[in-house]
Amino acid sequence: MTTPTRQRVLVTGASGYVGGRLIPYLLEQGHQVRAAFLPDEDAERFPWSDQVEIVRMDALDPDSVAAAIDGVGAVYYLIHGMGGDDFVAKDRQSAQIMAQAARAAGVERLIYLSGIVPDVDDPDELSDHITSRREVEQILTDSGIHTVALRAAILLGSASTSYEIVRQVSERLPVQAIPTWMDSRVQPIAVDDALGALVGALSVEGNSRSYDIGGPEVLTYAQLLDRFAAVAGIDRKQLKVPLVPTAVVGKLTGLITDVPAPTVEALVESLHHDMVVHEDDFLTDLLPEGHALTTLDDALRRARGDAGGTGDPEQTDDPLAPRPTDPDWAGSRDR
Repeated sequence: MTTPTRQRVLVTGASGYVGGRLIPYLLEQGHQVRAAFLPDEDAERFPWSDQVEIVRMDALDPDSVAAAIDGVGAVYYLIHGMGGDDFVAKDRQSAQIMAQAARAAGVERLIYLSGIVPDVDDPDELSDHITSRREVEQILTDSGIHTVALRAAILLGSASTSYEIVRQVSERLPVQAIPTWMDSRVQPIAVDDALGALVGALSVEGNSRSYDIGGPEVLTYAQLLDRFAAVAGIDRKQLKVPLVPTAVVGKLTGLITDVPAPTVEALVESLHHDMVVHEDDFLTDLLPEGHALTTLDDALRRARGDAGGTGDPEQTDDPLAPRPTDPDWAGSRDR
C-alpha cells in the first residue's frame, strides 16, 4: 500500500451511512474534507461538522456539482439510488453530471463505492440494483479520470440497509420462511474494513480499476440470519419454502422491516446470485500492512451495540455501532 499524502477531498452523500462514517477517518489522516449535503439537510447534527467545509449539492444540478468540486483533488462518489421506478435513470444522469464536471475541474481521482457483480451468463439476469452500480462505475471510469471502484456485497454495521434487514427480520420473525432460491452465498464485510479500503483508495497507484472487498467468511443468507440470532441470543426456526416469487419476498420483507420499502425490494432482487469476491487485492493494495479483518461475529455484536465486541461500542467513534445521526429505522431498537 502506498503511503498516503494529505489531499483536499470532496465527500458526496456526507449525511449517508458510509459518508458520515468515512469523514472522521479522512480527518484522522490529515485530509482536508469538503462535505456535500443536500440543500435542506441539517449538517450541524454531525459531530465533525465544524472540522469540514460544508457545501450544498444537488447531484442532478450541474451548477451545484461544479461548485462543489471546484478546487478538490479527489471525489468520493457515494450517491446511490435505492428503489423507485426511475432510480436507474437518476443514477445514470447524476454520474454523467459528476464525470463531466470533474473532468472540467481537473479532479485527479474518483472513488466509488459499488456492489459486487456476480458471474452470470447473461447480463440481463442481473438486478436493476447491480446493473445500475456497474453502469455508474463505467461512466466514471470513462471520464478519463483515475477511478477506483470498491465493490461490496453486504456492509455490516448499524444503519447499513442490508444489515438492518438481517437484524429486523431476525428479531421480528420467530419462524423465518426462507425461499429455496436464497441458498446463494454472500461475503459480508464490516464497515470499518470498508472504510479503511476507501481511505486507501486515495493513494493507490496504477490504472483505473475495481476492487472486490469482502470479509473473512462466506456463507448463505440463511446462515447469516442464523449467525445473527446466535450472537443476539435469540432462538429462531427456519422453514425452506419453494416457488416464492422474488417480488413477493421483497414486498413482505418491506412490510416486516422499517427500512424504506423501495430499498428493500431493490436489494432482494440481488439475492438470486452469489455475492462473493472474485479477487482479494484490496487486502494488500488498499489496507495498511498487518490489517486484520473484523470477524463476522464481532461485527454483528458491535453493530448491535453489544459490549461483547472487541471494539468499544460505547464510544461514538466505533463505525459499526448505532449513532444518534442514524435514521429512525436503524439501530437495535427492538430489544
